[in-house]
Amino acid sequence: MATLELITDKIDHLYKFYLHTLTFSDPRVETWLFMDSPRWTIAIALLYLLIVWLGPKVMANRDPLTLKWPMIMYNFLCMAISFHIVKENVICGYQLGYSLTCQQVVFSYNEYELRIAKSLWWFYISKLIEMLDTVFFICRKKNSQLTFLHVYHHASMFAWWWIGIKWVAGGQSWFGATLNSFIHLVMYSYYLLAAMGPRMQKYLWWKRYLTQLQFAQFIIGLIHAFQSLYFECEFPLWMQYAVIVYGITIFALFINFYIHAYIRKERLPKSQRSSMTMDIKNGETVRNGASGDNNKKTK
Repeated sequence: MATLELITDKIDHLYKFYLHTLTFSDPRVETWLFMDSPRWTIAIALLYLLIVWLGPKVMANRDPLTLKWPMIMYNFLCMAISFHIVKENVICGYQLGYSLTCQQVVFSYNEYELRIAKSLWWFYISKLIEMLDTVFFICRKKNSQLTFLHVYHHASMFAWWWIGIKWVAGGQSWFGATLNSFIHLVMYSYYLLAAMGPRMQKYLWWKRYLTQLQFAQFIIGLIHAFQSLYFECEFPLWMQYAVIVYGITIFALFINFYIHAYIRKERLPKSQRSSMTMDIKNGETVRNGASGDNNKKTK
C-alpha cells in the first residue's frame, strides 16, 4: 500500500512539474496539430513500438511485399519535406540575421520567426512520416534491419522533437533541424532513384558518400552543441545538456552499428559476407527497401 502511495505521489509531482513547464512553453504552437498535449506523441510512439514487436509475427507466414511504388512516393515525400524545411530555414534565418553559433529563441509573431517555427514543426512531423521506414522493413521481411539503433532512433526522435517544438521552436534548434534536413534531402534523393529499379544503378555511384555525410552530421552537431554550452549561449541550459546527451547516445550507437554491420559483418551469414564487402566498396547497398540488403543508416 505504501508503495502504491509513493508511486501516486511521484506521478502527481511529475504532473504538477509538467503544468509548471507549460508556463514558459511557446504560445505560438499551442494550437498546432499534436502540440496541445504530449498524449498524441506518446500514443504514436507506443503504437510504433507495438508495430515493431507485432509486425514480424504477422508477416512470419506471409510472402514479403515488393512495395516499389509506395516506396517511390514515400521517398519523394520525404525529399520534398526536407527541401521545404531547408528552404524555409535558410531564407528566414538569413532575413533575421540568425547566428550559426549562438541564437536565442524569440517567441515572436514576426513573419520570418513564425515561418521558422512552422518549419521546425514540419521537421517534427517528418519524424512521424519516417516511421514508415520500419513498416517497409517489416512488410518486406527485412527483420535484420530492425536493430536497436533503428527503433531507438525513430521512436525517440519523434518524442524528442515534440519537446523541441513545444519549448524551443527556434533559436539553436534551427541549426540542427536545417543540418539534418539537408542530409535527408541528399539521402532521400538517392533512395528515390534507387527505388526506381536497376536501370538507375549507373547514377548511384555516390552511395558511399552518404555514410560520410552522416558522420560529418554527427560531428558538426556535437561540436555545435558543445560550443553553445562553452560560450554560454542564450538558449535554455536544460535543452543544451539534453541535446549533448542525446547526440552522444545516437553517435555511440551508430558507431557500434557500423563496426558490427560493416567491419565485422556480424549481422550477415558467412556465405554473404564476401559479397557484402564488395557491395559496400562499390556503394550499392540501399537503406529503405529500394534494392540490395537495405542497410539502415541513422539520420
